[in-house]
Formats: sequence, C-alpha cells, structure tokens
Amino acid sequence: MAHVNPMKIVGRWREGFALDYHVLSSIYVGDDEFGHPQFSTQRSELGELLYRLKYRSDASAVAPLAHEAAEFARLQNWGVQVIVPVPPTRADRPHQPVLLVAAALGGLLGLPVCERTVIKTKDTPQLKDIFDYNERLSLLEDAFEVDPSATRGRKVLLFDDLYRSGATLNAVASAVYDAGGAVDVFALALTRTRRR
Repeated sequence: MAHVNPMKIVGRWREGFALDYHVLSSIYVGDDEFGHPQFSTQRSELGELLYRLKYRSDASAVAPLAHEAAEFARLQNWGVQVIVPVPPTRADRPHQPVLLVAAALGGLLGLPVCERTVIKTKDTPQLKDIFDYNERLSLLEDAFEVDPSATRGRKVLLFDDLYRSGATLNAVASAVYDAGGAVDVFALALTRTRRR
C-alpha cells in the first residue's frame, strides 16, 4: 500500500483532490554528453508508480494506483455514478495510463467507466510547455465534446492521472456540466505537479 498525501484542488467541480505530489525534489546534476540537462529526481510513491506506468510501460503499476484511488474515493462518500477519464493528452501512446487506471478503478468501485463520453475535438499543443494559465484556457476553448447519455442527471467522477495547472480538468468539468448535463462533478487526480 502506497503512502498518499491528499490535497484539495480547486476548480469547476463540487470537490476535488490530488492524492499526492508527483515529484518531491529534483536537483540539477549537470549535462549529459549530448548537452541535455540531467536531474536527480525523487518522486512520491504514487509519482514513482505513475512514472513507471507512463514512461516505462510498467503495467504492474496499474493495480496499486487504482487501489489507492479507490480507497480514497470510498472514504469521500460522494455517491458518484459514473467515472469519466480526462481524454489523454498524447493520443499516440501505445497504452494510455489514465484509461488503464480508470478502468481498474471502475472495477474496484463497481462503477461504469465511460472513456468515450468526453472526446477531444481539436488539436492543442502540449500544455506542459505553456506556463500562462489564461493561454492554456484559450487553447482549450471548445476543445472537448460530450456525449450526455452517460452523464445527464448523474454524479460524475472526473479522473486524471496528473494535475498541472487545472486548465484541462476545468475545461472538461465545464463541458460535463454544460453539455453533459451532470448534476455534480467531482475531480480526482493521482498526482499533481508543484507550482513553478
């Protein structure tokens, strides 16, 4: 069982949490032979699991990540009826970490996971390279389409793997409320980045 350090995340949802920071510390240690900066990085337990899943294709990380998310969600007693994962940023990955963990989370909670309920309808640059929050929001305007058949009149758990500025999660929450007709939206992310 991994250690978690839940923290509130504020946005257009009734209540939201990230279960821990992704990185605890990152220290520059010099450049490699190609001139690329190198860092000594210490991740939280969940951050390390998510890193292994996202960047090392280690599927054994799915079960413990889903377990921690399920344990936390059960304690909240939100009464959610459906899980909607945030559409992956990079569609070219052979496996999508957020979808894999969401599917396992749904199985543990006995809830349907509707991974096609929210789809991204326009290409946007990777937001991790854009530091201005308003610019992120502008790029995400009208970027998501919702099929309301799974969300209308329901309490929805929006699920994401990594929370950065909240721009994407807020855009998806707005779409789920406005176009999806959700009664309530709750947000849960496995990890969050530290502010720059």
